[in-house]
Amino acid sequence: MKKLKFPSAQTILIVIAGLVTLLTWVVPAGEYDNLSYDSEKSTFIRTGPDGSTELPATQETLENLAIKIPLEKFTSGDIYKPISIPDTYQKLDAKPQGVAAFVKSPIRGIIEAADIIFLVLIIGGLIGIMNKTGAFDAGISWLGRVLNGREYLLIILVTTLIAAGGTTFGLAEETIAFFPILIPVFLAAKYDEMVGLACIFLGSAIGSMCSTINPFSVIIASDAAGINWTTGLTGRIIMLLTCLTITIIYILRYAKRVRQDPANSIIYEEKKNEKQHFKSHDESLTLTTRLKIILFIFSLSFIVMIVGVSLLDWWFVEMTATFLVGSVLIGFVGKMKESDFIDSFSKGAGELLSVAFIIGIARGVSVLMDDGLISDTMLFYASSFTEGMNKGVFTNSLLFVYGGLSFFIPSSSGMAVLTMPIMSPLADTVNIGREVIVNCYQYGMGLFYLFNPTGLILASLAIIKVGYDKWLKFVTPLAIILVGVTMLFLTISVYI
Repeated sequence: MKKLKFPSAQTILIVIAGLVTLLTWVVPAGEYDNLSYDSEKSTFIRTGPDGSTELPATQETLENLAIKIPLEKFTSGDIYKPISIPDTYQKLDAKPQGVAAFVKSPIRGIIEAADIIFLVLIIGGLIGIMNKTGAFDAGISWLGRVLNGREYLLIILVTTLIAAGGTTFGLAEETIAFFPILIPVFLAAKYDEMVGLACIFLGSAIGSMCSTINPFSVIIASDAAGINWTTGLTGRIIMLLTCLTITIIYILRYAKRVRQDPANSIIYEEKKNEKQHFKSHDESLTLTTRLKIILFIFSLSFIVMIVGVSLLDWWFVEMTATFLVGSVLIGFVGKMKESDFIDSFSKGAGELLSVAFIIGIARGVSVLMDDGLISDTMLFYASSFTEGMNKGVFTNSLLFVYGGLSFFIPSSSGMAVLTMPIMSPLADTVNIGREVIVNCYQYGMGLFYLFNPTGLILASLAIIKVGYDKWLKFVTPLAIILVGVTMLFLTISVYI
């Protein structure tokens, strides 16, 4: 009898979409009213099931709505998404999603996720151009000579740098670009694909989980909770350093076993009979001046992207344009023929087409939940569940509540504006600081993100051709450790 194979990422997401479709028939439909700021008219817009109304943009309006957020957070643009209004949840007529909605959800998801999908495809094209020039091979050979005997530094450096990006400006979707680039480097260092995946994905996850100045996470959540984002900053820095150290040690221990014996790799059986997805680098290539310039342009593309996102309010369109311009410049410096450039670019983009589809299908799951009006219902019952608890039990329960909610609301900024106005007042009832709610939100989302199928992990696994089951086997012990550390930290924080 043939051994059953774990389903692909696409199949997993389609099954999840089917289950969510069934949930819309079981979970009651409901919605909170929300409030947004119209900068052109300088007024608030309250939107609910009965329509929209304009309200004066004053602090008194916010107080009347039980929203404890300073007015300037709206007028300055710090809060730019509609926020939920406390105590306005109401059940609505059910909107169960049928077969037609289920079938159309991947298509609608792909359309809604077009911005990130085009970013992925353009990055794939850039990688194709780089491979054609031979710059990667020459660069990896040079790096191999520099790191000879000190390959562990690669793990520490990559994980730390990406975590720094995650904690400061929310480096997450952008890490998709790093897999085709860095995985061959880890393979050249005699590690396996899992080590490279762990350094990149876990670095981003830990950084985002323990965000310190991330505007898309801790800052917008603190604003929506009505507190200054610096409140609780010291504790988050301690958590960042603690969790990052634990993660790096965990990766290093696994990586050491793989280098000693490749058979110790979790994906050894999965990879030994498979054609090498990432081509072996040519050690005979010399890093010429031309190739150095190409590598400089390539690196500069990422530097420009990071500066643009963190300082110039760039998002997917600008990031995508940056990589497109980088591709053209590299083709020019590499003296590539037009036909070779187009062929290499198209081939590179094609390599990541399956990843783009996974991102779209995952977004389709969110479309089903939004159309079925069950996301706010989940939030309502989650907030009701934690009422009246002892503060220690409350805090740790909220950690898991946020982990569960992140399946339905995988966006960190979306989670913040939807839940903070509802959840943060609960802190007052159990006599804890509202920064604890912000921490529960960050840590709960961050821990579940490690294996959340509606997040980025399935797309990341698709790039390196590794099964979701293998990732679960690798990350589960680390997740258990991090959950224990997080619960201990939260418990101490509410009693000291």
